[in-house]
Amino acid sequence: MPDVVWTVIASVGVVVFGCFVFVIAFGAPFLPTHAPQVEVAFTLAKLKKGQTLLELGSGDGRILLAAAEQGINAIGYELNPLLVLYSLFRTRRYRKLVTIKWQNFWLAKLPESDAIFVFLLGRYMQKLDHKITNEAKKPQKLVSYAFTINGKTPVREKNAMRLYEYS
Repeated sequence: MPDVVWTVIASVGVVVFGCFVFVIAFGAPFLPTHAPQVEVAFTLAKLKKGQTLLELGSGDGRILLAAAEQGINAIGYELNPLLVLYSLFRTRRYRKLVTIKWQNFWLAKLPESDAIFVFLLGRYMQKLDHKITNEAKKPQKLVSYAFTINGKTPVREKNAMRLYEYS
C-alpha cells in the first residue's frame, strides 16, 4: 500500500485511541454496563415514567436508552465524541426523552434530576459525592456500579450496584 494510505490509517487509529484514552483523566474508560446490571440499576433507583435520570459518563447510551424505553427522561454527559455520536444514533427514536451532552460533567452544573447513574473509578467517587451534596436542589438518588463512596453507607446493594441517597 502507498505510504499515504498507511499514514491515514495510522492517523485515524491515533484519533480513535485518543478518544477512548483521554477520558480516564476525568472519570473512567468506556466499559459497557451489561444488561443484568442495567436492570438492577433501575430496580434500585425506582424511577417512574416522567422522572429524570442523569448519567455521568453515558458511554454508548445503553442506560439512556433503557430509561427512555421506560418513559423516563434521560440526560447523559460524555466526553468521547465517537461515543456521543454512537449514542445519539442509538437513542434517535427517543429524541424527546433523551439529551446527550458532549461535555465534561465536572465543569457543568448538574441539571435537576431524580436519580444519577455512574460507573466511575473509585478515586473520583468522593469528588462526585461532594458535587452532588453541593449542587442537588432536591433529594437525589445515586446508583454507582462497582465503586463506593468512602465514609458513606449505601442504602441498598445488589450485584455490584450501590444506591446512595441524598436529602
